[in-house]
Amino acid sequence: MASGVAPFVLALLVVLCSGSGVTPIQKVLQMMDELTAKAVEEKEAEIQTFNEFTRFCKDTIRDKGYAIKDGAAALEQLEADISKYDSDSDVLGEELKKLAVILDDASYEKRRAKEAREKSSADYRETHEDLVGSIEELSVGIAKLKNMMSSTSAASFIQEMASSSRMVTSARRALRAFLQQPEPAAFESQSGGVVDMMKDLEDKLVAQKGDLETEELQANHAYSMLAQGLDQQIKKATEEQSEKSSTKKQKESASAAAKGDLADTTTTKAEDEKYAADLTAICEQKSSDFEARQKMRQEELNAIDKAKEIIGGQAVSGSGDKHLPAASLLLQSTSASSALAQLRSSETRRQTQSAVASFLRRSAAKFDSRILSLLSLRVSADPFVKVRKMIKDMITKLVEEAEDEAEHKGFCDEEMSSNKATRDEKTAKVQELNANIEEMTATSQKLSTDMTTLTEEISQIDAAVAKATTIREAEKAKNAVTIADAKQAIDAVGKAIGVLKEFYAKAAEATALVQRGPADDVPETFDKPFTGSGGEGGILGMLDVILSDFQRLEAETAQTEETNKSEHDTFLADSAEDKETKHKANIDKNRAQIKLNHEIKLTKKELARNQEELSAAMEYYDKLKPSCVDAGVSYEDRVAQRKQEIESLKEALKILEDEA
Repeated sequence: MASGVAPFVLALLVVLCSGSGVTPIQKVLQMMDELTAKAVEEKEAEIQTFNEFTRFCKDTIRDKGYAIKDGAAALEQLEADISKYDSDSDVLGEELKKLAVILDDASYEKRRAKEAREKSSADYRETHEDLVGSIEELSVGIAKLKNMMSSTSAASFIQEMASSSRMVTSARRALRAFLQQPEPAAFESQSGGVVDMMKDLEDKLVAQKGDLETEELQANHAYSMLAQGLDQQIKKATEEQSEKSSTKKQKESASAAAKGDLADTTTTKAEDEKYAADLTAICEQKSSDFEARQKMRQEELNAIDKAKEIIGGQAVSGSGDKHLPAASLLLQSTSASSALAQLRSSETRRQTQSAVASFLRRSAAKFDSRILSLLSLRVSADPFVKVRKMIKDMITKLVEEAEDEAEHKGFCDEEMSSNKATRDEKTAKVQELNANIEEMTATSQKLSTDMTTLTEEISQIDAAVAKATTIREAEKAKNAVTIADAKQAIDAVGKAIGVLKEFYAKAAEATALVQRGPADDVPETFDKPFTGSGGEGGILGMLDVILSDFQRLEAETAQTEETNKSEHDTFLADSAEDKETKHKANIDKNRAQIKLNHEIKLTKKELARNQEELSAAMEYYDKLKPSCVDAGVSYEDRVAQRKQEIESLKEALKILEDEA
């Protein structure tokens, strides 16, 4: 019989180790064909070996004595092993109950902590939003109150703010309390008590908001630490539970196997004992048993044909071709004046006496005076009496001009100084406001960019979740098909194995070696009962491999499905948390931008007002320049020249009066 088993076992090893394209199922069908031919050959050979049966009887009696002794030792060892396996399994069962309690307590504590954190977080968001709205209203209110000169208007405005639904309760209470104070104390001036009170209230709300944010951060941190600790506890208990559960199953399986071995060994020992006693009688009945063996060989051929029909069907062969050759692959994973010259009016030329005219010409040349030069011409042309009057009038005019110019200079000095101070102040203010606007605009643009980036990231998260969900659904469907096919194949292979085992069990029952004795079962080797032409060791071994392949395929696919589902659920939870964080950041940045844009608008209005005041100052400066800046000759030079002109005119008048 050994010569029949070895070729099939060897063929099995060759198939499993070789790189050929033949599947295990195809190899089994091929082996069944070979087994059929072999069974026919052995059936004929059995006739030739029947004559050696006599020697078999003698050798077997000796071997059975050894087998009975070995069986007694094996029974003792199996009983000790069973006791140890059952004791270990009971201890592990009690430990698993304790772990279940630990897991239930930790999960319950984590669930309650999460619910409390979510409620606290919702309360925080509502309170924080109210504080932000109140601060914004107070900021805008302070700016408006600064421009209010009337206490009545201010009181009405504060009353309106105290009734605002956006204002938090503490702020409304403070505003109403302020309104109940005596009016002189409550409204001292435009920038007095009411504004200070509003600023103080705003500062308190800002501090309260900061404290609230700090408390929320601390609460989040405390929850994270608690959840982390509970997660670690759950993970540890789960791992320990899985390990102990696996060990318990191993112990139970080992105990069951040992109990089976115990029953088999007990039966075998009893049969061996009976065998030894009955061998002599069995040998005498060899002739009739031989005929039974020949009949059984034919039944083996029939059983093999039926098993071939089952294995070659779609349930086994089709599922094997679809899944088993590629089973290992199923687990692989698939962000910028005009200067007006002041000219003196020229006098009408006239002739005057040559002495005065000559004197005036010399004086005009000496002092570079156009008045004296022009007057010298008129002295030469006008009558004598008229010349004297003209010179007197000129002296009077020059004296009046000196007085007017002195008064005008005082006006210019005062107005130019005041105008320069205004221009300097407004220029500096315009520059400061422009810088503030540029800075706030840049910050607003940065917030816009950040919000765009956050929106894109949220879209990417949604896309990733959608894609992962599509992949997950495809994986789930594919795994479901694979598991269903594997179960169908397992059932079919089991039926095929059942057909063959039924025959071999029948063969065992029908032989003298197992039930009545070994004589009719092992005519070829004379050392073991007849179990078929190598099928139980070869075909059944190969079918067991195929069955284990399908069972492993089902188990690994189920494990893969469980792992993929867990990873997908974790990914969805992480994505939802990340999306919520980015969404909240987007809302915060949007609120900050709205507030900043409002400040930009107010600053631009202030800039326009200061720009208008600067332009008005510049226009007034342009009006002052012709008479106060662009005169050409300095005020001191004009005073000195006018004094020299008056002295020259007085001397000329003296000449004329002396002449008279």
